[in-house]
Amino acid sequence: MTPSPASATPYEVLGVPSTASTDELRRAYRRLARQTHPDLGGTAQAFRDLQHAWQQVGTPEARADYDRGSGSRSTAPSGSARSAGSSAPGWSPPPREPARTDSKPKARVHGHPGGANRERYLGLMREWVGRGVPLDDPYDERLVRTAPPEIRHVLADAMAEEATVAAVTELGIGFTIWSDVDAGAEGKLDHVVLGPSGLFAIQSSDWGSEVQVSRGELVGRGIPDDEEPVRDLTRQARAVRRETRVSFTAQLIVVPDDDFAPALEKVGRRAGGTWVLRRSLLPQVLRHGPELGDRTSISDVFEVRARLQQAIRFV
Repeated sequence: MTPSPASATPYEVLGVPSTASTDELRRAYRRLARQTHPDLGGTAQAFRDLQHAWQQVGTPEARADYDRGSGSRSTAPSGSARSAGSSAPGWSPPPREPARTDSKPKARVHGHPGGANRERYLGLMREWVGRGVPLDDPYDERLVRTAPPEIRHVLADAMAEEATVAAVTELGIGFTIWSDVDAGAEGKLDHVVLGPSGLFAIQSSDWGSEVQVSRGELVGRGIPDDEEPVRDLTRQARAVRRETRVSFTAQLIVVPDDDFAPALEKVGRRAGGTWVLRRSLLPQVLRHGPELGDRTSISDVFEVRARLQQAIRFV
């Protein structure tokens, strides 16, 4: 599985800079081991994250291996943002038209999935490395891993949107997906998907850590304080609905499989409502509806598609 650029680096987990000494690393590990151990009031996930971080940088040999793969800005040649590393697999933009390996009809795809976040990422990365500094490979793993978390999160979201479209495309010609849909003052709606089981407003996100539903909202260590994923998606879907005059069957928040324990969970009790689900479950949900068996079909898919084609605008 492609590693997420939004995942915390081992130095971030340990709460030390990448320039920390061996003694500083060891002291940080021991302190956090006491805080995160489940028998001492911590959580199993936090303790596992700490152990994984220590495996990556806890010994001089492991740390040297990690730093060769992720590095820091200080490893780049003077006057350049280029490093000796290479783009991490899957971090670079996918080809606009991937090579076909079969003759099976694909879903209709409109817009540029992940495009807005890719542009935003490149702008933030150029600003971070410094104006006038050559940015030979903005997806170089050594460079990306040392960027601030908010920049890495933008790249992770772009990749999440691309992964969602790749999954929908394989569902076949009965489905249509619009990406980076203009939601007016609410920003953008990642995707609108139309198929035999309904019309779905979809947000694709990767916060680099586990998330869970709590009190009608999605929460997690990696979700910024100013983000309210469920409420944000609701506002974006409402804006698109007003513009297109078409109602959504349900709203879906799609996250990486490892980041959501329940696999599929509804937020609130409203009919249709918002669902949080693992990415691997998305094709099944789009085919059969989120109730997984209670299929709610759109009576005239062709009419709805025509209306959306005329009304949808892209960012």
